[in-house]
Amino acid sequence: MKRTVIALSSPRSNLLSVILVLLSMLENYRYRFAIAGGGSGGIAIAAKLAKKYGKGKVVIIEPSSTHYYQPLFTLVGGGLADLPECTNATDSLIPPGCTLLKDEVKEFQPKQNCLVTGDGHQVHYEYLVMATGIALNYDKVEGLTEALEYSDNVCTNYSPEYVRNTYYYMKNMTKGNALFTFPTPPIKCAGAPQKIMYLADAHWRNEGVRDNINIQYYTALGVLFGVKKFADALNQICDERNLTRNYQRNLVKIDHVKKIATFEDLSSENRKREDSPYDFIHVTPPMGPQEAVKDSELADSNGYVDVDKHTLQHVRYPNVFGIGDCTNTPNGKTVAAVAAQLRALYKNLKASVAGTPLKPKYDGYAACPLVTGNSKLILAEFDYDNQPLETFPFDQSEERYSMYLMKKYFLPPLYWKSLLKGTWLGPKEVRKGFQAVKRQVEKVA
Repeated sequence: MKRTVIALSSPRSNLLSVILVLLSMLENYRYRFAIAGGGSGGIAIAAKLAKKYGKGKVVIIEPSSTHYYQPLFTLVGGGLADLPECTNATDSLIPPGCTLLKDEVKEFQPKQNCLVTGDGHQVHYEYLVMATGIALNYDKVEGLTEALEYSDNVCTNYSPEYVRNTYYYMKNMTKGNALFTFPTPPIKCAGAPQKIMYLADAHWRNEGVRDNINIQYYTALGVLFGVKKFADALNQICDERNLTRNYQRNLVKIDHVKKIATFEDLSSENRKREDSPYDFIHVTPPMGPQEAVKDSELADSNGYVDVDKHTLQHVRYPNVFGIGDCTNTPNGKTVAAVAAQLRALYKNLKASVAGTPLKPKYDGYAACPLVTGNSKLILAEFDYDNQPLETFPFDQSEERYSMYLMKKYFLPPLYWKSLLKGTWLGPKEVRKGFQAVKRQVEKVA
């Protein structure tokens, strides 16, 4: 932000200088489209809007200088990739024709078609796209922040600040109890808490110490995975590899000095607490809406942006739309979901601008590439009804090396070079192509 410095020489000039400084802080901006958030969804939709409506019409409000491709964090934590592979400067990713306002949104004023930033700027808009993401709430687990900072066996793959520790602590583990946790949902990438368990299991087997390590998975859910077809396959893997599952157990406290994790039993009436000693623990932190969203008129009762789950249009403010983790759409919160949402969001925004009915519908598509070993992956794809929505013409509940290669080598460049440029709208057309070929083969047969 441009700062104004005025010399002070008298009481009158003092007052004038204060007024001028305040006015400069309250500088107003006006754009046709304001994008709150510069993550994957925000940058992708900004790229499409700028290309369609021209230069100077789109502003992205995002405070972070660094942009991360978070799906690769699992491989970083597992020692199969490094953090720089997930990292780019935010400035370098801003689409041509868009303006980046490096600031955070402090207040949304949808009745005035305005938002206010942390530096006091007012951004007025005709259309607003909410793409603020989801917050990591480490403080919701007593002792977790201190444990991540000061212990040598508490880790999480969900933060670039801590993700490298996971592999380092994993290498130092030779015996004892290894715990992996899943909090009460919603969380982003719901498969990640167990992916790192499979990678840790593979690492310890390769090191010849697996027989000395007791692996326990604690999940607040009542199932291992929400889609039965893939849950069945994952449960079979856990049985074969002696990975113990503890359901409806939510982590509430960590004592990193005594090395004890405390869980609530969500199945009991009084939510009784149980202590579990650990020598290694990977924690998935609780997550929730950003404060500015939760405190706004755009939020539902749980604090998420209140949109129609098919059109992604706000249910009360028709010039407001949402994409990604910040909305209350009941889909898996993944990058794949963002790509599929982008298709519907862009068409619906164009329809809204043109004054025509909103027709395209988002079906809840999400994908979770479940890494189950150093070179194995189950590609789970599903919709709002938790029904499989598979792209490839084979059983995707089976572990495959080809799918692992896709995650590690194909999906990252697809993200950087296509999704963020607004050109990757999910695998819907690919799926249609495979289905057409399959029908032709069956007809010939």
